[in-house]
Amino acid sequence: MERKQVQLTRQQLAGLRREARRHHVSESAVIRDAVDAWLARGGDAERRQRFERALAVVGKFRSGKHDIAVEHDRELAEIYEEDRRGNR
Repeated sequence: MERKQVQLTRQQLAGLRREARRHHVSESAVIRDAVDAWLARGGDAERRQRFERALAVVGKFRSGKHDIAVEHDRELAEIYEEDRRGNR
């Protein structure tokens, strides 16, 4: 096992101590169980949800042009020229 030092709020520490006493285990065991549960759920649920939302929009905003990756400089020049003329 590896040692890790963490900082907890007073409320977190009080809850940790309560859980350890209630289950008759060490505070470290409670922390390890909590980390295992978090990892089993897939880690950071909010991060996973943001990724899924971002992935859901992939391909939804098509320009109809197929050469943008190759002709990106020309595309940008056209857009800037339109903006300069006030056409946008």
